[in-house]
Amino acid sequence: MGRTTDLSLGDRFRRGSEAALAEMYRAYSRPLFSLALSLLGDRELAAEAVQLSFIRAWRAALTFDSDRELQPWLYAIARRAATDVWRRERHHLTTTPLDEAHPTPEPLSDLSVQVRQALNGLPREERKVLLLSYFEGLTHKQIADRLGIPAGTVHSRALRAKRLLAEALESH
Repeated sequence: MGRTTDLSLGDRFRRGSEAALAEMYRAYSRPLFSLALSLLGDRELAAEAVQLSFIRAWRAALTFDSDRELQPWLYAIARRAATDVWRRERHHLTTTPLDEAHPTPEPLSDLSVQVRQALNGLPREERKVLLLSYFEGLTHKQIADRLGIPAGTVHSRALRAKRLLAEALESH
């Protein structure tokens, strides 16, 4: 797509034109899919990353600087979306099938049980922030976006959660 066409499309997109969004999808979904596929190595996950990219772009339309080109902005969103999909799915992806040849997992240690109990004892909002941060690998900004709360609130909940978790573990 040429720069002048791209900029007019970007301007219409920024103003909330659904037709511009559809036009963007037609123009950029294949290149974004190729990018996501090269990063993820899985067609279904790549398609999910592209869908997530366009959802995020639409939600962030007002932040798009229509004096710039759409393609680099969309590529940045797609790279982040692919990374988020990979982080979410990495626990499910395996190169070896599970079967009888694999050893059974070790029983939970006393410390594991204590940590799990301490986590379950945290207030729901603090526990949610801690789990998203440590088990899904999300940044405070990503958590704020997912939960629809300010990043400062995420930061304070994370600090409070860590403090409460440390106190709970010290008392055991």
